[in-house]
Parts: sequence; C-alpha cells; structure tokens
Amino acid sequence: MSYEFADGYKIRDQASTHFLTFTVMGWIDIFSRTRYRDIIIESFKYCQNNKGLKIAAYVIMSNHIHTIWTATNNNLSDVVRDFKTFTSKSILKSIESENESRRDWLLYMFAYYAKGTNANDFFKVWTNNNHPENIYSKEFLISKINYIHQNPVRANLVAEPEHYIYSSASNYTSGKGLIDIDFLFYIYC
Repeated sequence: MSYEFADGYKIRDQASTHFLTFTVMGWIDIFSRTRYRDIIIESFKYCQNNKGLKIAAYVIMSNHIHTIWTATNNNLSDVVRDFKTFTSKSILKSIESENESRRDWLLYMFAYYAKGTNANDFFKVWTNNNHPENIYSKEFLISKINYIHQNPVRANLVAEPEHYIYSSASNYTSGKGLIDIDFLFYIYC
C-alpha cells in the first residue's frame, strides 16, 4: 500500500489499475447538459476500443467524473492525456457551434482559467491533477466502486445508485449500462 503526500498524486505504475477524478476548472457544471455527458461516454467507448482502456467503474457528475481505469498497453498517463485533450476540444467545439444559453459565460470562464497556465491554450476545461490512487487490494477496489456509485445518491439526484444513467452502477446490478465495463474483482481475489 502506497500513498502520495508532499510530492502529490502521480501515476507511477502505468499498468496498474487506478481510481481517477477528472474535475472541470472552477467546478463549472458543464455536465448538466446531456450532450457534454455524451461526449464523455463516446470518448470512453473510443478509448476502450482503440487505446486498450479497461473501465471498471465510472460516474459523470455535473462538474467532475470519477473512474477506475486500467491501460492494457501500460500507458495510463497517455490515455488520460488523450482523453482530456479530446474531450476538451469536443466540449469547446460543442459550446461554440451548438445552441448553448451559457456560451459566452462558459467560453469566458474557460479562457480565464487558461490564462493561469504555461500552456499555449486559449481555453482550459480540465484541472491538471487527476488525483490518481493505485488500486492495491480487492477491498480498496470495492470501496472505490461504492464511492463512485454513491456519488449521485449523496448529491440527492437519485435514491438508488443504479437509477443514475451516467454511471456504471446499473452494470453491476442488471448487467446493462451506457457502456460495457470490465469487472476487475478477479484480479484481486
């Protein structure tokens, strides 16, 4: 069991399963719109089919996403980077080209957050830190899956985790969800 403290959380083992949190800059509620949540779902599917990503659990909340990911190509940091880059560009394109009542405000805010970075980006959607935690045991995996699935319940969005559509909870209860997931319990038995 290893914890990261003073030097921050980092993905040290690219082949290991990790609990990750993707947070929108300024905790902006971008995922209150279905089309932005769907961008995430489509990106999950793409990464599963083309980048060797295994997803054990996920939840898309209004301003952050929790996942449990494994990269079968031993390149989790690369998958995370590519996911964030693609989804940022897709979200921004959608804001700019589709009907969005908050267009000016969202673009202003994402431009504001980009000014505080060293990157040459005009807009910044995601925070830099994904707070990765290495899954080191079956018990820790189960606790993180439960934490992920209880997020919408704690936010008073649903009474039962499996009722929240943008989560893998229904995969665990009925075997069906928006995307296929990888049940990883066998790895830690």
